[in-house]
Amino acid sequence: MHFEQQSSGYSAGSSAAGSGDNANAVLKPITVKLVKAEKELREKQATQDISALIAKPSAYKIDSGDVLSIVVWDHPELSNSATTAIAGYGGAGADAAVTATTAPPAGFMVDHEGVIQFPYAGTLKVSGLTQDQAANLLSSKLSRYLRNPKVTLRVQSYRSKRVYVDGEVKNPGLQAINDIPMTLVEAINRAGGVLPTGDQSQVVVNRSGVNYQVNLPQLVQRGVNPSTIMLRDGDVVRVRSRDESKVFVSGEVVSPRALPMHNGRLTLNEALGESGGVNPLSGDGSQIYVIRRSGTDQIVYQLDGRSPGALAMAENFELDPKDVVYVAATPLANWHRAISLILPSALSGAVGAVTPATNK
Repeated sequence: MHFEQQSSGYSAGSSAAGSGDNANAVLKPITVKLVKAEKELREKQATQDISALIAKPSAYKIDSGDVLSIVVWDHPELSNSATTAIAGYGGAGADAAVTATTAPPAGFMVDHEGVIQFPYAGTLKVSGLTQDQAANLLSSKLSRYLRNPKVTLRVQSYRSKRVYVDGEVKNPGLQAINDIPMTLVEAINRAGGVLPTGDQSQVVVNRSGVNYQVNLPQLVQRGVNPSTIMLRDGDVVRVRSRDESKVFVSGEVVSPRALPMHNGRLTLNEALGESGGVNPLSGDGSQIYVIRRSGTDQIVYQLDGRSPGALAMAENFELDPKDVVYVAATPLANWHRAISLILPSALSGAVGAVTPATNK
């Protein structure tokens, strides 16, 4: 592979040059000015707009499927049915995820129309009300028959709203929304946290068919609290794997490999270091390239590793997912390989013939 400094394209042999499928590659030397410009561009480029996900916590609103526990003080005959639970089922919010997939405990279940049936009060529409609002509504209904009724109404089983957490978390699955505000951080923590193989910079929240990309480390750096991201019923959270964002290092390095990024960040210096560095026998330190696709075109960045401060620039040059880092071979290494392919036996014989003369 050979790149022309003065050309905006590249040449990789006559066969590649004659192919119409190859997009033009713009060659950009990696300099201090370029590194600074790239850094400023990254700071200006925000992730996908997540303003639709940011909201203030609000009180839990009752909905269809919830089971209510209702106690009317000094009237146990009205409260017995709400306080007796079926054996084997819990009613606390901590057990909501388990209760959501099992039979509901005894109580007043909100039907599909959002109403409950209560003695003396009759039919009450509680869907969309908070617990306090529903208690006040029931108290006003009972005041026709009871003097100053005191009502305690609580959600016994949260079964109406849920989110799904998938991907690189310890315990993927359904998470029921209860009286504790369901933020993105809360949902991930309830799922056991992100695994070491998970990428915190690649968290996707799907809401109503729209994917929102959330970069948690970047939000923290910008002073945005991830706890302000509120989830709603039906949201799907997926934590992607680090293997989905890799950088490929090839060419004349000690150990060519595909490297996963560290929470969305990997510098050129780190990529070369984790690959063992430039091969001292065959690598050309002046021809270190980073090939990056930009739309239909490609951008090729070149680093001259022999120049002073090259390692400092490489440390500040951040890579993107799917970047290819390529180290070209020296002219001598290319010549040696060409001769070895053309005359493999003659080259080895020449080396063997010279060896005895050297030992004399």
